[in-house]
Amino acid sequence: MSKTLAEKILADKSKTDAKSGDIVIAKVDLAFLQDTAGPLAVRQFRESGFRNVAQPQRSVIFLDHAAPSPARQLSNDHILLRSFARETGCRICEVGDGVCHQLVAERFARPGDVVVGSDSHTVTAGALGAFATGMGSSDVAVALALGKTWFRVPESFSLNLKGAFPRGVYAKDLILYLIGQIRADGATYKALEFGGEALRHMTMSQRLTVANMAVEAGAKVGLFPGDSVTQEFLLAQGRGEDYRPLYPDDDADYEKAISVDLGQLEPMVSFPHTVDNVFPVSQAKGIKIQQVFIGTCTNARLEDLAIAAGIIQGRKKHPDVRLLVAPASRTVLEQAIDNGYIRSLVESGAIILPPGCAACLGLHQGVLGDGEVCLSTANRNFKGRMGNPEAMIYLASPATAAASAITGEISDPRKVM
Repeated sequence: MSKTLAEKILADKSKTDAKSGDIVIAKVDLAFLQDTAGPLAVRQFRESGFRNVAQPQRSVIFLDHAAPSPARQLSNDHILLRSFARETGCRICEVGDGVCHQLVAERFARPGDVVVGSDSHTVTAGALGAFATGMGSSDVAVALALGKTWFRVPESFSLNLKGAFPRGVYAKDLILYLIGQIRADGATYKALEFGGEALRHMTMSQRLTVANMAVEAGAKVGLFPGDSVTQEFLLAQGRGEDYRPLYPDDDADYEKAISVDLGQLEPMVSFPHTVDNVFPVSQAKGIKIQQVFIGTCTNARLEDLAIAAGIIQGRKKHPDVRLLVAPASRTVLEQAIDNGYIRSLVESGAIILPPGCAACLGLHQGVLGDGEVCLSTANRNFKGRMGNPEAMIYLASPATAAASAITGEISDPRKVM
């Protein structure tokens, strides 16, 4: 029978004729932990009596959420994870290497893979055509040990993207718009499958941003096909052999079809305290901000830093605004230095943080004060998300963030560019 991307991948990995609603046991191609949920997974692994991981070279530990560690207990967690990696032969990406989801895209994920991680934004790898999803620590521990896990095959929504982004509008605006339409629980345990003519012009950076936030609509996965853009990205990473073409069948059965004309979009802003509380940037006009954060697994890639640097180059940030920038990986940082983006941002008054999650989780490097407002390029604005329940978080694109850093209030990037 004809299959969606989700059905096709899970059928392949379970060696069954998987269709939506089925329960399958599928081979896991990549399992990973990060340093906030990872320690619990390690303890569950040991308490379950496991000693070895099924695929050491496809099992990875990332030290990224508290990097460098700001507290004794977190440092001890890092010691635990390093020890586990030595004992089992798992690969480890150290403090400063970057955010797990960016590194998974750069180094590990392949079209058709099943990827599980102890982090909800594991869905990011769906941009490369991988069935990638977050799981609880116990489930990931089992996947590490056995090299397989069970899934209910999700129903799929078809997202038909047409047209092209107008000036000042980016992938972040698209996914915020979609989440505003679908709502936070509108795609619970569904696969969001992106297709349409616009994909030819969507870079891998843009796809990663969109896939990253699929979970904010409740989705199990956010999937893009394995196409020429995927192939070019893998070739650029020195992983051309990891490419395989992967598309849904033309007559696949979708639960819902949604069409979006990119040319009709405008800059969007997510208001506190839910991601689906989305409005055009014009409705945020005049909201004063004390901090701008350009970073996270959503919007800290080279393309994002180039957009921000291009807007802010030759200008100074507003004196009442702290501008924090955290590149998504060491590779992104090096490329941004080579291209002059870091110099432009530093000269504007920005603070450059180490590659990693930085201020996103509220552990360190940008915790907000009472009553303060932050405009962030992250994926979540829940109450207390950045370390203080008395603060307010708005979400927007790197362009909107950079423009707002200059003006001191949430601003339309099209009027500042």
